Amino acid sequence: MRRFLSLLALPALLLIVGLSVVRADEKENKLFNGKDLTGWRVYLKDDKAKPEDCFTIKDGVIECSGKPNGYIITEKEYGNYILELEWKWGEGAKKVKVPNSGVLLHVSGKDAIWPKSAEAQLMSGNAGDIWLIGGFKLAVDKSRQDPKIERHFFKMKTDKPVEKPLGEWNTYRIVCKGDTITLFVNGVKLNEGTKSELEKGKIALQSEGAPISFRNIHLVPIR
Repeated sequence: MRRFLSLLALPALLLIVGLSVVRADEKENKLFNGKDLTGWRVYLKDDKAKPEDCFTIKDGVIECSGKPNGYIITEKEYGNYILELEWKWGEGAKKVKVPNSGVLLHVSGKDAIWPKSAEAQLMSGNAGDIWLIGGFKLAVDKSRQDPKIERHFFKMKTDKPVEKPLGEWNTYRIVCKGDTITLFVNGVKLNEGTKSELEKGKIALQSEGAPISFRNIHLVPIR
């Protein structure tokens, strides 16, 4: 039922952002098959760490311990798509001062803890912020630029918190169309950047100190 409702909502979103799905024969790409990390590879800061100790699969969910720092990254590059995924913080996240992670977009270059990319922030309380990593160039509203860190752009203000409490599932919908990146958290538009220096690249999900879970990761090509 959840999947069905999500698909019903998609045409309305496409109308809002002025996009259309590609031909029916170009099917939705399930980036995570619910069983293993086929189509992904693991990069960890500690090369002696075992990937399976950081990222495990259980009941159709990717469980990330948060340690050591690193990420899982797609083997393929993607451009012009709607990426949708769900995330929630693990029980151990309550012991972390500020649980942190992120979705890295248009990743390019060599593996590094923070590879060149545009980050759709997942930090608890800050989901929807944009961070530009490794010199990545993206034009974001200057009024929301962090006065202390110029590569950080705050999410748009909302009347009430958009994120759900720790331990509950949230939805990220990320639209990458041409040189524009738009972020929606739980159905609310929170950020947008234009004039992206890259219009395609790999996608990564971070391990960054706190346990976090991911599920229902899928990508719909758009034109």
